[in-house]
Amino acid sequence: MNNPKPLWSPYAAGFGLGLVLLAAILVLGSGLGASGGFAKIGALAVNTVAPEHLAGLEHGKTLIAGEQHFLKDELIFALLGVAIGGFLSAFRSRRVVKAGTVERGPNTSKKRRLIMAVSGGIMMGLAARIARGCTSGQALTGGAMLSLGSWAFMIAVFAGGFGLAYFVRKQWL
Repeated sequence: MNNPKPLWSPYAAGFGLGLVLLAAILVLGSGLGASGGFAKIGALAVNTVAPEHLAGLEHGKTLIAGEQHFLKDELIFALLGVAIGGFLSAFRSRRVVKAGTVERGPNTSKKRRLIMAVSGGIMMGLAARIARGCTSGQALTGGAMLSLGSWAFMIAVFAGGFGLAYFVRKQWL
């Protein structure tokens, strides 16, 4: 990894994220979240392959409704910004890893790590669609708006994460 720079202070990163959230609310009139953008990208794929199927779905109609092309949406550009910004941040701090590298603990295989990561990602994506929003939108936007439900949700997420960490710790130690 070419002598990577130290990680940011979590306080400085949190403050920066708060400024990004404030800018999103002031400029776009909406908070931060990602699941809606992925839903729109999925709708584009389904609309390309089976437009009659998407038109038959109640929620599918709302994803492609409107006069402007549905990819001209702030969520799509937010996702692009996250990807580009994440890469530029990793590049600047010399933390870009070689293609094909899998970050994992010493007690797990690449295959197991990839299976766990993909399985977890699929479960999170499905849960976000069922809940009609993702954890980032719930925590950041809802928390900033002092929504009691958002705070209760995030406390439950962190408690669940700490509880699960006990059972998977041997994969990383």
